[in-house]
Amino acid sequence: MLPTLNGRIQTRVFLLAVVGSAWTAVITPALPTGAPLGASYRVTFSVLLVVTVLGVLWEFLYHGIQQFRWEKDWPTLFGLLTAVPEGLLVWFLVAGGAIPWVAGIPGPAFALHFVTTWVLVWLAANGPMRVPFVHWRFNGGRLI
Repeated sequence: MLPTLNGRIQTRVFLLAVVGSAWTAVITPALPTGAPLGASYRVTFSVLLVVTVLGVLWEFLYHGIQQFRWEKDWPTLFGLLTAVPEGLLVWFLVAGGAIPWVAGIPGPAFALHFVTTWVLVWLAANGPMRVPFVHWRFNGGRLI
């Protein structure tokens, strides 16, 4: 499958909304935030929302870079490694106070939440996603 820009955006939003939200609901009580549970949920779901919004913007950058590659896509491992620049950007925005309603999340809690969510979403996109969404593979990653 060669994902289209629209397909990559749809897949990213869908997986973060479904897999990311479910995982965030499960892992938040275990995160070392040092805050009440309600505040921890507010912060972790806000981080998930920021990752989703910035991720859509990242897709446009990735699409431009991929145009220089012969097959107009990159290896699956690159999809996993894109967590590094995306995670760093989100962390710098959160830690720098650019997103005030997410302020106060400790670094270890952010890292644990971000990395585990990213790995689960990546695994879902490269495995189980292909079973219930058979046409997803043939429609360039588009779900709609």
